[in-house]
Amino acid sequence: MLGPKQSLPCIAPLLTTAEETLSAVSARVRGHIPEWLNGYLLRVGPGKFEFGKDRYNHWFDGMALLHQFRMERGTVTYKSKFLQSDTYKANSAGGRIVISEFGTLALPDPCKSIFERFMSRFEPPTMTDNTNVNFVQYKGDYYMSTETNFMNKVDIEMLERTEKVDWSKFIAVNGATAHPHYDPDGTAYNMGNSYGPRGSCYNIIRVPPKKKEPGETIHGAQVLCSIASTEKMKPSYYHSFGMTKNYIIFVEQPVKMKLWKIITSKIRGKPFADGISWEPQYNTRFHVVDKHTGQLLPGMYYSMPFLTYHQINAFEDQGCIVIDLCCQDDGRSLDLYQLQNLRKAGEGLDQVYELKAKSFPRRFVLPLDVSVDAPEGKNLSPLSYSSASAVKQGDGKIWCSPENLHHEDLEEEGGIEFPQINYGRFNGKKYSFFYGCGFRHLVGDSLIKVDVTNKTLRVWREEGFYPSEPVFVPVPGADEEDSGVILSVVITPNQSESNFLLVLDAKSFTELGRAEVSVQMPYGFHGTFVPI
Repeated sequence: MLGPKQSLPCIAPLLTTAEETLSAVSARVRGHIPEWLNGYLLRVGPGKFEFGKDRYNHWFDGMALLHQFRMERGTVTYKSKFLQSDTYKANSAGGRIVISEFGTLALPDPCKSIFERFMSRFEPPTMTDNTNVNFVQYKGDYYMSTETNFMNKVDIEMLERTEKVDWSKFIAVNGATAHPHYDPDGTAYNMGNSYGPRGSCYNIIRVPPKKKEPGETIHGAQVLCSIASTEKMKPSYYHSFGMTKNYIIFVEQPVKMKLWKIITSKIRGKPFADGISWEPQYNTRFHVVDKHTGQLLPGMYYSMPFLTYHQINAFEDQGCIVIDLCCQDDGRSLDLYQLQNLRKAGEGLDQVYELKAKSFPRRFVLPLDVSVDAPEGKNLSPLSYSSASAVKQGDGKIWCSPENLHHEDLEEEGGIEFPQINYGRFNGKKYSFFYGCGFRHLVGDSLIKVDVTNKTLRVWREEGFYPSEPVFVPVPGADEEDSGVILSVVITPNQSESNFLLVLDAKSFTELGRAEVSVQMPYGFHGTFVPI
């Protein structure tokens, strides 16, 4: 007889404030770290969740904690530091939350009079520069990024902020994603919104690969193309986009930002998050832009409502764009990541997990040259290897039905998120593998390698441990797509166990070694490997 179902383990310690580790500590290596693996694994995520008596509400609100694992000739050191953003400094100086974040409204200064506190509701909110989502690269420099107009340039060796950069001082955008794409020459592409009298637009941005002057940041950034939002006052929320050799693919999804609600949030005493809603009465639309000319292609590609945070890869084949995305059928998950939910235990935690939509990899095919006399009701995709279809409707729209890139075994792993590929060699090209975290919990609890051709999985899991986004590092000079290692920071809420940097052989997906450090680390978002 089956016993009672075990509750999910409590992960509250992974979502609580951590101390910085300012001086590098040596890790204890078990197994071996390849001698050729020399560089930094840099990661970022929320690491401080309160100031004084004020507490943040949402996981995305926590102050950016930068992590650096330095690998050199088989040895590993670790250090971490809170990003010295203006937000962090203002909150620290005030001993309270002074600047609002995504899910937390900063309350007026208690030292002010009642009238001053009332009037402060009508002042426009100060935009946060708590860039806690990703390390990104422009012109050879590294920046901490989130989705606001601010980025923080950092010295990756010292983990010091060196400069604050405002996108809106260079181009007419109100922010940009934390997931830019790169051409082989270093040219960077990103997307950001603008809000003007004509409504809201999604803008495709290009940043040159090299500096003309030594002190430059994102000078020379250009808007390549502006795409009008389907609804003027309700643009879609997006976290990433797709890119092939010649095209940018933007997914306009039915997670809407109600601008009126966001603009009035402070007066209404609500955080920004209150203005974001899942509206599945709308379908999802794909927009395709020629990245050389900036032209928006005329094709109107639609699919069922879904939410995607992270695209996996996209490429061109036989006159089509193939784009692979991690998709959820319910877009209400943003709200679930309230800290009070994540820190629950027992049945309460299980209930939160049951509400969370699982994320699965899907392939969409967008045929590029659809003639006016293309037959209606027929699949226009010529790709024999994909069951994804693109069918022209009576109104000229093309309805795209995806192919699932998985079998039931991925459902047992809780779906997959934080997808990564061999980016340097295979981004924008036909590829075979991606890596991600399995989600049998509210944070990643396994590492998974997916073969997109055969839809087979390899899984690494250790009970009671929670791995971060897997980062692929190729073996120098290797030709094979999966010839390399996977790096992941694996953490545990169990105080008697050590957290560690895990090194897996990417091909066999077996452990080569781990580097243990007895330092508390919160669960983070994204990172990158920088060779030295």
